[in-house]
Amino acid sequence: MFPMRFPFSVVILVVLASLTFSVAADQTLGTDGLKITKSRELAINFLQTSQAEGGHWSSAEAPGITGLVIYALLVNGVPTTDAAVEKGLRLLSSYLQPDGGIYFPRSYHSNYETAICLLAFHAANKNGQYSAMIKNADEFLRKRQWDDSEMTDVSDPKYGGAGYGRGGDRPDLSNTVFFLEALLAGGAKQDDPAVQKALLFLSRCQNLETEHNTTVHASKVNDGGFFYTPAAGGNSQAGNTPNGGLRSYGSMTYAGLKSMIHAGLTADDPRVMAAVGWITQFYSVRENPGLDQQGLYYYYQMFAKALSAMGTDVVIDASGKSHNWRSELAEQLMSRQQENGAWVNKTDRWYEGNPDLATAYALIALHYCSEKLPN
Repeated sequence: MFPMRFPFSVVILVVLASLTFSVAADQTLGTDGLKITKSRELAINFLQTSQAEGGHWSSAEAPGITGLVIYALLVNGVPTTDAAVEKGLRLLSSYLQPDGGIYFPRSYHSNYETAICLLAFHAANKNGQYSAMIKNADEFLRKRQWDDSEMTDVSDPKYGGAGYGRGGDRPDLSNTVFFLEALLAGGAKQDDPAVQKALLFLSRCQNLETEHNTTVHASKVNDGGFFYTPAAGGNSQAGNTPNGGLRSYGSMTYAGLKSMIHAGLTADDPRVMAAVGWITQFYSVRENPGLDQQGLYYYYQMFAKALSAMGTDVVIDASGKSHNWRSELAEQLMSRQQENGAWVNKTDRWYEGNPDLATAYALIALHYCSEKLPN
């Protein structure tokens, strides 16, 4: 989706103490690409057949899920002429609002839904037929970023972030990540003021005290990982440390790292180095580090997006073990796939007990796993 790549050449080597990331362009990854192709085909078939008659997945009042499913199908090679995709896009088009947003009229998640729908329409925009809609949705999202236009001072932890939507909503890292993905899909450059404001918010979601993060939480954990939000007193879904720090966890750390890369940070930036250090220390494809099985499929797609954005094929963990992340993630996903092609998280938090949502996340992750695997 994004033209920018992490600025490394044939071999990447980032060292933070004994922690290492590396990539070799000729590295052979071990997973059978044909198995992954079959897994993706099963998942695609499940989503094509689980669509409701009205064109939605799961609920007509939740266009965010429908948008994620369509996006997952399109990035995995399903054409825009596919019957399920066509029907879904028609339905999403019906959610276009006079303010340019794309959301269910009574939704409390207008920002989130608009960002996801923009990604879906961008993936489908082969002939420019959705360009006007994308432009209007982009403008809608920009107006709802927490910044000076919201009477928010740059010193406020909310500054630069994006939330779900509606009046008193506070920003969080997850929504800001989708907001940033949507802006970049809409054509924003790394030096776009909205992107750089988002980068400030991202920095304040990191457990790292720097000139970019002097919030009250910055130094309490200081491990380089990320948490949910510094706003409204701060929150981590992994809980607090005894000194009141906000614990870092996997899905937010990969989300934060990915977004910092897309916002233009390079390998030698202390924020990137610290995030890489956390990731290599807590590398896992079996759990969402810090949350175990909670939010696992969301974690998988953020994991895959971040490591792909890094341009790395191999992660060397804190013990010195090398991991072909694409192969390991693909094997883990395939081991969890049901016979009908779907995925379901038995730890049903954040709606991952919903097979449409979990399968969309898993299919997005498999798309990134397939980038360099042998056929």
